[in-house]
Amino acid sequence: MEEFIIPYKLPEVENHSFFYINQRIDLSLEAKLHQHDAWELYFVVQGHGNRMAGDTLLPFSAGDVVLIPPSMIHKWEYDKHSADSNGYINYLMSAFSHSLVDKCIKTFPELRNRFSGINFPVEAIKFGPESSRFIRKALTDMNEMDELDRLCTMFRLLPVIFTATDYTFIGKPLRLEKDAVRMQQISAYVMAHYVHCISLDDIAHHVGMNRSAFCTYFKKQKGITFSHYLTQYRLDTACELLKNSQKLISEICYIVGFNDLPHFIRVFTHNLGVSPSKYRKLNKNI
Repeated sequence: MEEFIIPYKLPEVENHSFFYINQRIDLSLEAKLHQHDAWELYFVVQGHGNRMAGDTLLPFSAGDVVLIPPSMIHKWEYDKHSADSNGYINYLMSAFSHSLVDKCIKTFPELRNRFSGINFPVEAIKFGPESSRFIRKALTDMNEMDELDRLCTMFRLLPVIFTATDYTFIGKPLRLEKDAVRMQQISAYVMAHYVHCISLDDIAHHVGMNRSAFCTYFKKQKGITFSHYLTQYRLDTACELLKNSQKLISEICYIVGFNDLPHFIRVFTHNLGVSPSKYRKLNKNI
């Protein structure tokens, strides 16, 4: 069944310049695929899962800090096993219009000087360790602040999030409606079925194309083959499980869609440069 993009309007906060929330919620109630006309600064406190941002589907984990540009379709789909003992996930989020940034630049020379010459991102970005530490602390501290202190903290946050250099791109905007729907369908299908075998005929049929046309289309859109994309998605998911769970490597192998442990280890080692067991030792979070 096709999932529709929901145009989402953030709650109006009377007499405030931006929206801030410390959201602890049953994961089944979290927003579906949606878009809104605001920058979204998002810090995952509790939970992990899969994030769709624009044309890209990637795993996420607790501690991630991400900036989603205005109007980009996105979705945070939490793994049900990553909720707390009450079945809740938790994130901190600040959303603000670009007009706020423009007004700050026009009004305050100190901010204008800091923003001089920068290009605002059109892709979603995930911040690196240094910027993430600053942003996590600022968003966490906001929870105990009054409205004026939150605004002052936002003044400190804006230059950091728009001039940071330690980040990676995690999603490009989908500009063409037809391609947006089709790539959305492909990503959603992979998210739902990657545990099982996905043949080219299966995915091509799902989006109403023949096998040959699908292969050509996907390579043009993503720059890689669908097989490469699927393998990379499975490996990314395996990495998150290695970092955030105590599951055996043999369990993870089958959970992410590989049906042969030696093959999984070979593919993982070839792509990541280390074996699954060594990757876990170097990156384990729990």
